[in-house]
Amino acid sequence: MENSSPFPWYSSFPCHKGKASIIRVSLPLPVVQKLQAITERLAANNRLENCVSIYADVRSSNVRASLQALDLDYLHIQLCEFDSAQTAESFMYLWDKHLQFAVKYLLDKEHRLCSEVFEKAGSDVWMHCFAKIATQSGINDFIKFGDTITKCKKDAVKLIKLLKIFATLDKLRLDFNRLFSGKLCAKIQNETRDLVEKVVTGTFEIFWEIRIEVELQRQSSPPPDGSVPRPVHFVTQYCNQLLEDENRSVLIQVLEIYRVWNHKSFLEGVPLNEIRDIMKELELNLNSWAKAYKETALSYFFMMNNHWIFCNNIKGTKLGYLMGNSWLRAKEEYFEYYETMYLRESWQKLPVILHEEGLILFTGVRAIDRDLAKKRINLFNEAFNNMYEKQSNWMVFDKGLKSRICQLVVQAVVPPYKNYLQKYAYGIENEAEIGNHLMYTVDSLEDLINSLFQQKIGNFDVTKCTDFIGIKNSVINHF
Repeated sequence: MENSSPFPWYSSFPCHKGKASIIRVSLPLPVVQKLQAITERLAANNRLENCVSIYADVRSSNVRASLQALDLDYLHIQLCEFDSAQTAESFMYLWDKHLQFAVKYLLDKEHRLCSEVFEKAGSDVWMHCFAKIATQSGINDFIKFGDTITKCKKDAVKLIKLLKIFATLDKLRLDFNRLFSGKLCAKIQNETRDLVEKVVTGTFEIFWEIRIEVELQRQSSPPPDGSVPRPVHFVTQYCNQLLEDENRSVLIQVLEIYRVWNHKSFLEGVPLNEIRDIMKELELNLNSWAKAYKETALSYFFMMNNHWIFCNNIKGTKLGYLMGNSWLRAKEEYFEYYETMYLRESWQKLPVILHEEGLILFTGVRAIDRDLAKKRINLFNEAFNNMYEKQSNWMVFDKGLKSRICQLVVQAVVPPYKNYLQKYAYGIENEAEIGNHLMYTVDSLEDLINSLFQQKIGNFDVTKCTDFIGIKNSVINHF
Protein backbone atom coordinates (compact mmCIF):
# COMPACT_ATOMS: atom_id res chain seq x y z
CA MET A 1 0.00 0.00 0.00
CA GLU A 2 2.96 2.29 0.56
CA ASN A 3 3.48 2.76 -3.17
CA SER A 4 -0.18 2.97 -4.19
CA SER A 5 -0.84 6.35 -2.55
CA PRO A 6 -0.59 9.69 -4.39
CA PHE A 7 2.94 10.87 -5.10
CA PRO A 8 4.51 12.89 -2.29
CA TRP A 9 5.31 16.51 -3.23
CA TYR A 10 7.83 19.14 -2.39
CA SER A 11 8.69 22.59 -3.81
CA SER A 12 6.05 25.24 -4.39
CA PHE A 13 3.51 25.18 -7.22
CA PRO A 14 0.77 27.73 -7.94
CA CYS A 15 -2.73 26.86 -6.90
CA HIS A 16 -5.95 28.73 -6.22
CA LYS A 17 -5.36 28.69 -2.46
CA GLY A 18 -1.57 28.60 -2.55
CA LYS A 19 -0.97 25.05 -1.37
CA ALA A 20 0.82 22.57 -3.60
CA SER A 21 4.08 21.47 -5.23
CA ILE A 22 5.47 20.04 -8.42
CA ILE A 23 8.29 17.59 -7.85
CA ARG A 24 7.32 14.04 -7.09
CA VAL A 25 9.14 10.85 -6.21
CA SER A 26 9.15 7.92 -8.69
CA LEU A 27 8.24 4.39 -7.71
CA PRO A 28 11.40 2.56 -6.66
CA LEU A 29 12.84 0.18 -9.24
CA PRO A 30 12.36 -2.90 -6.99
CA VAL A 31 8.66 -2.06 -6.75
CA VAL A 32 8.36 -1.82 -10.52
CA GLN A 33 10.15 -5.14 -10.91
CA LYS A 34 7.77 -6.80 -8.43
CA LEU A 35 4.78 -5.43 -10.31
CA GLN A 36 6.18 -6.74 -13.58
CA ALA A 37 6.50 -10.18 -12.07
CA ILE A 38 2.92 -10.05 -10.78
CA THR A 39 1.49 -8.95 -14.12
CA GLU A 40 3.46 -11.64 -15.90
CA ARG A 41 2.04 -14.29 -13.58
CA LEU A 42 -1.52 -12.93 -13.96
CA ALA A 43 -1.21 -12.86 -17.72
CA ALA A 44 -0.14 -16.48 -17.71
CA ASN A 45 -3.33 -17.32 -15.78
CA ASN A 46 -5.66 -15.15 -17.93
CA ARG A 47 -6.33 -12.74 -15.08
CA LEU A 48 -4.54 -9.71 -16.49
CA GLU A 49 -7.72 -7.83 -17.44
CA ASN A 50 -8.88 -7.54 -13.82
CA CYS A 51 -5.39 -6.48 -12.82
CA VAL A 52 -5.33 -3.72 -15.44
CA SER A 53 -8.75 -2.49 -14.34
CA ILE A 54 -7.79 -2.38 -10.65
CA TYR A 55 -4.42 -0.78 -11.42
CA ALA A 56 -6.07 1.92 -13.58
CA ASP A 57 -8.67 2.68 -10.91
CA VAL A 58 -6.05 3.04 -8.18
CA ARG A 59 -3.61 5.09 -10.25
CA SER A 60 -6.31 7.41 -11.66
CA SER A 61 -7.66 8.01 -8.15
CA ASN A 62 -4.14 8.94 -7.09
CA VAL A 63 -3.85 11.42 -9.96
CA ARG A 64 -7.20 12.96 -9.03
CA ALA A 65 -6.09 13.24 -5.40
CA SER A 66 -2.91 15.00 -6.47
CA LEU A 67 -4.89 17.45 -8.62
CA GLN A 68 -7.41 18.12 -5.87
CA ALA A 69 -4.59 19.59 -3.80
CA LEU A 70 -4.45 22.38 -6.40
CA ASP A 71 -8.08 23.42 -5.82
CA LEU A 72 -9.43 23.08 -9.35
CA ASP A 73 -12.99 24.20 -8.61
CA TYR A 74 -12.63 26.96 -11.21
CA LEU A 75 -12.56 24.32 -13.96
CA HIS A 76 -16.23 23.63 -13.33
CA ILE A 77 -17.50 27.22 -13.54
CA GLN A 78 -20.53 27.37 -15.82
CA LEU A 79 -20.83 29.71 -18.79
CA CYS A 80 -23.68 31.59 -17.10
CA GLU A 81 -21.26 32.54 -14.29
CA PHE A 82 -19.01 34.45 -16.71
CA ASP A 83 -20.00 38.00 -17.66
CA SER A 84 -17.28 37.85 -20.28
CA ALA A 85 -13.89 36.31 -20.93
CA GLN A 86 -12.48 39.07 -18.73
CA THR A 87 -14.08 37.39 -15.72
CA ALA A 88 -11.93 34.33 -16.37
CA GLU A 89 -8.70 36.33 -16.45
CA SER A 90 -7.72 35.44 -12.90
CA PHE A 91 -8.06 31.74 -13.71
CA MET A 92 -6.09 31.69 -16.97
CA TYR A 93 -2.67 31.71 -15.31
CA LEU A 94 -3.69 28.83 -13.04
CA TRP A 95 -5.21 26.91 -15.93
CA ASP A 96 -1.99 27.17 -17.90
CA LYS A 97 0.23 26.05 -15.02
CA HIS A 98 -2.12 23.34 -13.78
CA LEU A 99 -2.62 21.80 -17.22
CA GLN A 100 1.12 21.70 -17.84
CA PHE A 101 1.59 20.12 -14.43
CA ALA A 102 -1.08 17.49 -15.05
CA VAL A 103 0.34 16.54 -18.45
CA LYS A 104 4.10 16.92 -18.01
CA TYR A 105 4.34 15.55 -14.48
CA LEU A 106 1.36 13.43 -13.46
CA LEU A 107 0.23 11.80 -16.71
CA ASP A 108 3.72 11.57 -18.16
CA LYS A 109 4.73 9.63 -15.05
CA GLU A 110 1.69 7.35 -15.29
CA HIS A 111 2.43 6.79 -18.97
CA ARG A 112 5.95 5.60 -18.19
CA LEU A 113 4.79 3.47 -15.26
CA CYS A 114 2.19 1.74 -17.41
CA SER A 115 4.77 0.95 -20.06
CA GLU A 116 7.15 -0.42 -17.41
CA VAL A 117 4.66 -2.36 -15.28
CA PHE A 118 2.88 -3.98 -18.23
CA GLU A 119 5.89 -4.06 -20.54
CA LYS A 120 5.86 -7.83 -20.95
CA ALA A 121 2.12 -7.90 -21.59
CA GLY A 122 2.50 -5.91 -24.79
CA SER A 123 1.90 -2.32 -25.92
CA ASP A 124 -1.85 -2.77 -26.42
CA VAL A 125 -2.27 -3.69 -22.76
CA TRP A 126 -0.31 -0.88 -21.20
CA MET A 127 -1.69 1.74 -23.65
CA HIS A 128 -5.21 0.57 -22.80
CA CYS A 129 -4.37 0.90 -19.11
CA PHE A 130 -2.97 4.42 -19.52
CA ALA A 131 -5.99 5.48 -21.58
CA LYS A 132 -8.24 4.51 -18.66
CA ILE A 133 -6.05 6.40 -16.20
CA ALA A 134 -5.97 9.51 -18.39
CA THR A 135 -9.73 9.48 -18.98
CA GLN A 136 -10.56 8.91 -15.31
CA SER A 137 -7.98 11.42 -14.03
CA GLY A 138 -10.03 14.47 -15.00
CA ILE A 139 -7.84 15.77 -17.85
CA ASN A 140 -11.02 16.42 -19.82
CA ASP A 141 -12.04 19.04 -17.26
CA PHE A 142 -9.15 21.22 -18.42
CA ILE A 143 -10.30 20.94 -22.02
CA LYS A 144 -13.88 21.76 -21.02
CA PHE A 145 -12.73 24.90 -19.21
CA GLY A 146 -11.03 26.08 -22.40
CA ASP A 147 -14.20 25.26 -24.30
CA THR A 148 -16.21 27.40 -21.86
CA ILE A 149 -13.95 30.37 -22.63
CA THR A 150 -14.60 29.94 -26.36
CA LYS A 151 -18.34 30.20 -25.66
CA CYS A 152 -18.08 33.51 -23.77
CA LYS A 153 -19.56 36.53 -25.48
CA LYS A 154 -17.39 37.95 -28.21
CA ASP A 155 -15.27 40.83 -26.94
CA ALA A 156 -11.76 42.16 -27.35
CA VAL A 157 -10.47 40.63 -24.12
CA LYS A 158 -11.64 37.22 -25.29
CA LEU A 159 -9.09 37.34 -28.11
CA ILE A 160 -6.24 37.60 -25.60
CA LYS A 161 -7.65 34.63 -23.69
CA LEU A 162 -7.93 32.57 -26.86
CA LEU A 163 -4.31 33.31 -27.67
CA LYS A 164 -3.37 32.16 -24.17
CA ILE A 165 -5.28 28.90 -24.60
CA PHE A 166 -3.62 28.25 -27.95
CA ALA A 167 -0.16 29.06 -26.56
CA THR A 168 -0.66 26.59 -23.70
CA LEU A 169 -1.93 23.82 -25.97
CA ASP A 170 0.86 24.48 -28.45
CA LYS A 171 3.48 24.13 -25.70
CA LEU A 172 1.91 20.77 -24.83
CA ARG A 173 1.34 19.63 -28.42
CA LEU A 174 4.21 17.12 -28.48
CA ASP A 175 3.22 15.79 -25.07
CA PHE A 176 -0.42 15.38 -26.14
CA ASN A 177 0.62 13.59 -29.34
CA ARG A 178 2.89 11.25 -27.40
CA LEU A 179 0.58 10.51 -24.48
CA PHE A 180 -2.83 10.46 -26.17
CA SER A 181 -2.03 9.21 -29.67
CA GLY A 182 -3.68 5.82 -29.34
CA LYS A 183 -7.22 5.11 -30.51
CA LEU A 184 -8.20 4.43 -26.90
CA CYS A 185 -7.62 8.14 -26.15
CA ALA A 186 -9.91 9.19 -29.00
CA LYS A 187 -12.19 11.23 -26.69
CA ILE A 188 -9.30 13.32 -25.42
CA GLN A 189 -8.01 13.74 -28.98
CA ASN A 190 -11.39 14.82 -30.33
CA GLU A 191 -12.14 17.26 -27.53
CA THR A 192 -8.68 18.81 -27.81
CA ARG A 193 -8.94 19.07 -31.60
CA ASP A 194 -12.38 20.65 -31.26
CA LEU A 195 -11.04 23.17 -28.74
CA VAL A 196 -8.13 24.13 -31.01
CA GLU A 197 -10.54 24.61 -33.92
CA LYS A 198 -12.79 26.88 -31.85
CA VAL A 199 -9.80 28.88 -30.61
CA VAL A 200 -8.39 29.38 -34.11
CA THR A 201 -11.76 30.31 -35.62
CA GLY A 202 -12.66 32.62 -32.74
CA THR A 203 -9.30 34.38 -32.92
CA PHE A 204 -9.65 34.96 -36.65
CA GLU A 205 -13.19 36.31 -36.35
CA ILE A 206 -12.48 38.71 -33.48
CA PHE A 207 -9.20 40.02 -34.88
CA TRP A 208 -10.64 40.92 -38.26
CA GLU A 209 -13.65 42.62 -36.67
CA ILE A 210 -11.63 45.03 -34.53
CA ARG A 211 -11.05 47.58 -37.30
CA ILE A 212 -14.71 47.45 -38.31
CA GLU A 213 -15.84 48.04 -34.76
CA VAL A 214 -13.40 50.93 -34.30
CA GLU A 215 -14.86 52.48 -37.44
CA LEU A 216 -18.39 52.05 -36.08
CA GLN A 217 -17.41 54.08 -33.02
CA ARG A 218 -17.26 57.08 -35.36
CA GLN A 219 -21.03 57.35 -35.12
CA SER A 220 -20.77 58.12 -31.40
CA SER A 221 -20.63 61.61 -29.95
CA PRO A 222 -17.34 62.99 -28.62
CA PRO A 223 -16.92 63.46 -24.86
CA PRO A 224 -18.42 66.82 -23.82
CA ASP A 225 -15.40 67.62 -21.63
CA GLY A 226 -12.91 67.32 -24.50
CA SER A 227 -11.12 64.43 -22.81
CA VAL A 228 -9.63 61.32 -24.38
CA PRO A 229 -12.45 58.87 -25.24
CA ARG A 230 -12.26 55.46 -23.59
CA PRO A 231 -11.93 53.72 -26.98
CA VAL A 232 -8.74 55.69 -27.69
CA HIS A 233 -7.15 54.55 -24.44
CA PHE A 234 -8.43 51.02 -24.85
CA VAL A 235 -7.52 50.50 -28.50
CA THR A 236 -3.98 51.83 -28.10
CA GLN A 237 -3.37 49.70 -25.00
CA TYR A 238 -5.01 46.70 -26.65
CA CYS A 239 -2.91 46.95 -29.81
CA ASN A 240 0.18 47.19 -27.63
CA GLN A 241 -0.90 44.03 -25.83
CA LEU A 242 -1.38 42.20 -29.13
CA LEU A 243 2.14 43.21 -30.13
CA GLU A 244 3.76 41.75 -27.01
CA ASP A 245 6.24 39.10 -28.10
CA GLU A 246 4.22 36.02 -27.11
CA ASN A 247 0.85 37.39 -28.24
CA ARG A 248 2.27 38.62 -31.54
CA SER A 249 3.90 35.33 -32.50
CA VAL A 250 0.87 33.29 -31.43
CA LEU A 251 -1.53 35.61 -33.27
CA ILE A 252 0.45 35.28 -36.50
CA GLN A 253 0.62 31.50 -36.05
CA VAL A 254 -3.12 31.16 -35.40
CA LEU A 255 -4.10 33.35 -38.35
CA GLU A 256 -1.78 31.36 -40.59
CA ILE A 257 -3.37 28.09 -39.42
CA TYR A 258 -6.83 29.45 -40.18
CA ARG A 259 -5.75 30.47 -43.68
CA VAL A 260 -4.25 27.03 -44.34
CA TRP A 261 -7.40 25.29 -43.11
CA ASN A 262 -9.47 27.40 -45.47
CA HIS A 263 -7.03 27.07 -48.39
CA LYS A 264 -6.20 30.78 -48.43
CA SER A 265 -2.80 32.37 -48.93
CA PHE A 266 -1.14 34.00 -45.94
CA LEU A 267 1.41 36.80 -45.73
CA GLU A 268 3.15 37.22 -42.38
CA GLY A 269 3.00 41.03 -42.55
CA VAL A 270 -0.78 41.15 -42.93
CA PRO A 271 -1.65 41.06 -39.17
CA LEU A 272 0.76 43.93 -38.48
CA ASN A 273 -0.67 45.94 -41.36
CA GLU A 274 -4.12 45.33 -39.91
CA ILE A 275 -3.04 46.81 -36.58
CA ARG A 276 -1.72 49.87 -38.46
CA ASP A 277 -5.09 50.14 -40.18
CA ILE A 278 -6.85 49.95 -36.81
CA MET A 279 -4.82 52.95 -35.66
CA LYS A 280 -5.65 54.80 -38.88
CA GLU A 281 -9.35 54.23 -38.23
CA LEU A 282 -8.84 55.63 -34.75
CA GLU A 283 -7.29 58.76 -36.26
CA LEU A 284 -10.25 59.15 -38.61
CA ASN A 285 -12.55 58.84 -35.60
CA LEU A 286 -10.73 61.70 -33.88
CA ASN A 287 -11.08 63.93 -36.93
CA SER A 288 -14.78 63.14 -37.14
CA TRP A 289 -15.39 63.68 -33.43
CA ALA A 290 -13.47 66.98 -33.46
CA LYS A 291 -15.80 68.34 -36.15
CA ALA A 292 -18.82 67.56 -33.96
CA TYR A 293 -17.89 70.26 -31.43
CA LYS A 294 -19.67 73.56 -31.91
CA GLU A 295 -16.97 75.45 -30.03
CA THR A 296 -13.70 75.82 -31.91
CA ALA A 297 -11.51 76.02 -28.79
CA LEU A 298 -12.99 72.80 -27.41
CA SER A 299 -12.36 71.06 -30.72
CA TYR A 300 -8.69 72.06 -30.60
CA PHE A 301 -8.52 71.11 -26.91
CA PHE A 302 -9.90 67.66 -27.73
CA MET A 303 -7.38 67.05 -30.52
CA MET A 304 -4.54 68.34 -28.36
CA ASN A 305 -5.55 65.92 -25.60
CA ASN A 306 -5.64 62.91 -27.90
CA HIS A 307 -2.45 63.65 -29.81
CA TRP A 308 -0.64 63.94 -26.50
CA ILE A 309 -1.65 60.32 -25.88
CA PHE A 310 -0.23 59.34 -29.27
CA CYS A 311 3.02 61.21 -28.60
CA ASN A 312 3.66 60.11 -25.04
CA ASN A 313 1.79 56.85 -24.40
CA ILE A 314 2.74 55.17 -27.68
CA LYS A 315 6.29 56.40 -28.15
CA GLY A 316 8.80 53.77 -27.04
CA THR A 317 6.21 50.96 -27.03
CA LYS A 318 5.73 48.02 -29.39
CA LEU A 319 2.94 49.96 -31.06
CA GLY A 320 5.19 52.99 -31.43
CA TYR A 321 7.85 50.92 -33.16
CA LEU A 322 5.22 49.45 -35.46
CA MET A 323 3.80 52.84 -36.45
CA GLY A 324 7.27 54.24 -37.06
CA ASN A 325 9.22 57.41 -36.27
CA SER A 326 7.67 59.44 -39.09
CA TRP A 327 4.17 58.72 -37.75
CA LEU A 328 5.23 59.69 -34.23
CA ARG A 329 6.87 62.91 -35.44
CA ALA A 330 3.70 63.80 -37.31
CA LYS A 331 1.68 63.31 -34.12
CA GLU A 332 4.06 65.57 -32.22
CA GLU A 333 3.65 68.27 -34.87
CA TYR A 334 -0.13 67.91 -34.75
CA PHE A 335 -0.06 68.16 -30.97
CA GLU A 336 1.94 71.39 -31.06
CA TYR A 337 -0.40 72.80 -33.70
CA TYR A 338 -3.58 72.00 -31.76
CA GLU A 339 -2.02 73.27 -28.54
CA THR A 340 -1.18 76.59 -30.22
CA MET A 341 -4.63 76.91 -31.78
CA TYR A 342 -6.39 76.06 -28.52
CA LEU A 343 -4.56 78.83 -26.66
CA ARG A 344 -5.12 81.28 -29.51
CA GLU A 345 -8.85 80.58 -29.61
CA SER A 346 -9.32 80.92 -25.86
CA TRP A 347 -6.94 82.30 -23.24
CA GLN A 348 -4.80 84.43 -25.50
CA LYS A 349 -7.87 86.54 -26.25
CA LEU A 350 -8.04 87.81 -22.65
CA PRO A 351 -4.91 90.01 -22.55
CA VAL A 352 -6.19 91.89 -25.60
CA ILE A 353 -8.97 93.31 -23.41
CA LEU A 354 -6.38 95.02 -21.22
CA HIS A 355 -4.89 97.13 -24.00
CA GLU A 356 -3.62 100.62 -23.16
CA GLU A 357 -5.21 102.58 -25.96
CA GLY A 358 -7.08 105.65 -24.65
CA LEU A 359 -6.06 105.19 -21.00
CA ILE A 360 -3.46 107.99 -20.86
CA LEU A 361 -5.21 111.36 -20.75
CA PHE A 362 -2.10 113.52 -20.91
CA THR A 363 1.26 112.51 -22.23
CA GLY A 364 4.06 112.71 -19.68
CA VAL A 365 1.83 112.88 -16.60
CA ARG A 366 0.19 110.18 -14.46
CA ALA A 367 -3.32 111.01 -15.51
CA ILE A 368 -5.49 108.13 -16.73
CA ASP A 369 -9.08 107.62 -17.69
CA ARG A 370 -10.22 105.88 -14.52
CA ASP A 371 -13.63 104.92 -15.90
CA LEU A 372 -12.03 103.28 -18.92
CA ALA A 373 -9.47 101.50 -16.70
CA LYS A 374 -12.26 100.17 -14.49
CA LYS A 375 -14.31 99.17 -17.52
CA ARG A 376 -11.48 97.11 -18.99
CA ILE A 377 -10.83 95.38 -15.68
CA ASN A 378 -14.52 94.58 -15.45
CA LEU A 379 -14.52 93.28 -19.01
CA PHE A 380 -11.46 91.17 -18.23
CA ASN A 381 -13.09 89.82 -15.07
CA GLU A 382 -16.24 88.93 -16.98
CA ALA A 383 -14.35 87.27 -19.82
CA PHE A 384 -12.12 85.35 -17.40
CA ASN A 385 -15.12 84.21 -15.35
CA ASN A 386 -16.95 82.97 -18.43
CA MET A 387 -13.92 81.15 -19.77
CA TYR A 388 -13.02 79.68 -16.40
CA GLU A 389 -16.57 78.50 -15.76
CA LYS A 390 -16.72 76.88 -19.18
CA GLN A 391 -13.31 75.23 -19.10
CA SER A 392 -13.59 74.11 -15.49
CA ASN A 393 -15.71 71.30 -16.94
CA TRP A 394 -13.02 70.33 -19.43
CA MET A 395 -10.70 67.50 -18.49
CA VAL A 396 -7.10 66.48 -19.08
CA PHE A 397 -6.39 62.91 -18.00
CA ASP A 398 -2.60 63.07 -18.17
CA LYS A 399 -1.03 64.93 -15.25
CA GLY A 400 1.97 65.98 -17.32
CA LEU A 401 -0.24 67.57 -19.96
CA LYS A 402 -2.40 69.25 -17.32
CA SER A 403 0.66 70.85 -15.75
CA ARG A 404 1.95 71.94 -19.16
CA ILE A 405 -1.33 73.52 -20.29
CA CYS A 406 -1.94 75.30 -16.99
CA GLN A 407 1.56 76.76 -17.17
CA LEU A 408 0.99 77.98 -20.73
CA VAL A 409 -2.33 79.57 -19.72
CA VAL A 410 -0.64 81.25 -16.76
CA GLN A 411 2.07 82.60 -19.07
CA ALA A 412 -0.55 83.90 -21.49
CA VAL A 413 -2.81 85.59 -18.92
CA VAL A 414 -1.04 86.44 -15.67
CA PRO A 415 1.91 88.63 -16.83
CA PRO A 416 -0.31 90.99 -18.91
CA TYR A 417 -2.79 91.20 -16.03
CA LYS A 418 -0.03 91.91 -13.53
CA ASN A 419 1.48 94.55 -15.80
CA TYR A 420 -1.91 96.23 -16.27
CA LEU A 421 -2.51 96.40 -12.51
CA GLN A 422 0.95 97.78 -11.85
CA LYS A 423 0.40 100.55 -14.38
CA TYR A 424 -3.23 101.52 -13.86
CA ALA A 425 -4.59 100.16 -10.58
CA TYR A 426 -3.36 103.25 -8.74
CA GLY A 427 -5.88 105.27 -10.70
CA ILE A 428 -8.77 103.55 -8.96
CA GLU A 429 -7.09 102.61 -5.70
CA ASN A 430 -9.09 105.14 -3.70
CA GLU A 431 -12.41 104.10 -5.10
CA ALA A 432 -14.87 102.78 -2.50
CA GLU A 433 -15.90 100.08 -4.94
CA ILE A 434 -12.41 98.78 -5.50
CA GLY A 435 -13.51 95.25 -4.56
CA ASN A 436 -15.96 95.24 -7.44
CA HIS A 437 -13.21 95.96 -9.92
CA LEU A 438 -10.13 94.13 -8.65
CA MET A 439 -11.82 90.76 -8.35
CA TYR A 440 -8.55 88.84 -8.57
CA THR A 441 -5.08 89.31 -7.26
CA VAL A 442 -2.23 88.02 -9.39
CA ASP A 443 -1.80 85.02 -7.08
CA SER A 444 -5.50 84.15 -6.93
CA LEU A 445 -5.70 84.34 -10.72
CA GLU A 446 -2.81 81.92 -11.05
CA ASP A 447 -4.31 79.58 -8.45
CA LEU A 448 -7.61 79.44 -10.33
CA ILE A 449 -5.87 78.61 -13.59
CA ASN A 450 -3.88 75.82 -11.95
CA SER A 451 -7.12 74.32 -10.62
CA LEU A 452 -8.45 73.73 -14.14
CA PHE A 453 -8.79 70.44 -16.03
CA GLN A 454 -9.10 68.20 -12.97
CA GLN A 455 -10.09 64.60 -13.59
CA LYS A 456 -13.55 63.80 -12.27
CA ILE A 457 -13.82 60.72 -10.06
CA GLY A 458 -15.33 57.82 -11.97
CA ASN A 459 -14.99 59.63 -15.28
CA PHE A 460 -12.47 57.22 -16.72
CA ASP A 461 -12.59 53.46 -16.90
CA VAL A 462 -10.85 51.64 -19.73
CA THR A 463 -12.43 48.31 -18.79
CA LYS A 464 -15.87 49.61 -19.74
CA CYS A 465 -14.73 49.56 -23.36
CA THR A 466 -13.66 45.93 -23.54
CA ASP A 467 -16.93 44.85 -25.11
CA PHE A 468 -16.71 47.09 -28.16
CA ILE A 469 -16.44 43.99 -30.33
CA GLY A 470 -19.75 42.66 -31.54
CA ILE A 471 -21.90 45.79 -31.69
CA LYS A 472 -22.48 46.03 -35.43
CA ASN A 473 -26.22 46.45 -35.05
CA SER A 474 -26.16 48.77 -32.06
CA VAL A 475 -23.35 51.28 -31.78
CA ILE A 476 -22.81 51.96 -28.08
CA ASN A 477 -21.67 55.32 -26.76
CA HIS A 478 -18.65 54.54 -24.60
CA PHE A 479 -17.92 58.09 -23.50
